[in-house]
Amino acid sequence: MIKKALITGVAGQDGRHLAKLLDKKGYQVFGTLRGQLEASHPRYQGVQRDMPFLKIMIADSLDLSALTRAVKEIKPDEVYNLAAISHVGYSFHNPLLTADVTAKGVLNILEAIRLAGLQDKTRFYQASTSEMFGGLEYNRPDQGYDESAAFHPRSPYGVAKLYGYWITRNYRESYGMYATNGILFNHEGENRGPEFVTRKISLAVARIKAGDQEYLELGNLDAKRDWGYAGDYVEGMWRILQQDQPEDYVLATGETHSVRDFCNLAFQVIGLTITWKGEGEDEVGLDQDGIMRIKINSEYYRPAEVDLLLGDPSKAEQKLGWSRHTSFGDLVKLMVDKDLERLSAS
Repeated sequence: MIKKALITGVAGQDGRHLAKLLDKKGYQVFGTLRGQLEASHPRYQGVQRDMPFLKIMIADSLDLSALTRAVKEIKPDEVYNLAAISHVGYSFHNPLLTADVTAKGVLNILEAIRLAGLQDKTRFYQASTSEMFGGLEYNRPDQGYDESAAFHPRSPYGVAKLYGYWITRNYRESYGMYATNGILFNHEGENRGPEFVTRKISLAVARIKAGDQEYLELGNLDAKRDWGYAGDYVEGMWRILQQDQPEDYVLATGETHSVRDFCNLAFQVIGLTITWKGEGEDEVGLDQDGIMRIKINSEYYRPAEVDLLLGDPSKAEQKLGWSRHTSFGDLVKLMVDKDLERLSAS
């Protein structure tokens, strides 16, 4: 029988990658879009154009009744909850909305599965995040966070995701549901929104190459992240739901790079070599002709920063047979090349 999968947040970066992966694996794929969208709406049409195989359901993660109707109608074998307010910086400015969508939304989807009477049939995946680990003083991040590491989130986003993590475990333990968490470290790609620092860099580099922009403004250049390619990580999501028993898994590369490193490689793609001069908020990145290409804008600093995130994917590698395939350098080049392509086509 053909398996059915429901993806909340299907229009996002991970949703698009995952939907296409499941389609290739022979699934019937459904995805939710929020808002008053009709078939003539540009956003609706854009998603349908990109994924013509997708059956779109209009259901907001805050609307339990709509979610329950969708789950009852589809009777999915698998539900992947990717819907969230997922930008850390945005969550500081909009903490209440972040809590409603990113925390309560998880509960609504779990309840929809339970109220539909599908708790014994439907397998549930919750997109958890490395931002739950948070502060350096509470862990040993230099050795990599694994599934047993302590949590101490440093943003409203991280706190909301931590609720989603624990409510998923609670439903697994309380109702015997196949409910799992994938604790994913930073994963990027050509579908990343321009508000995220990696895409902000790749898009700015493409615009600088095209002569449409002179320089890029950034915040903390020394923040280090465990960056991988989103296309690799959705394979891990799928593998998590194929196991005999529901468990939680960290997906990561096991290596870190700074925002500064990302900039250096991104500019190399267009033939520019960055030299850094100055300190603190006065630091700038100059190209080989002495032209300023990067400057610091203190408005981009966060109230509480996570300086280093490093994951230990040993469990996923051993039990799931999963590992990333795309190197950090290839990821950066992929993103810059795609933005160059988009600009040339516009």
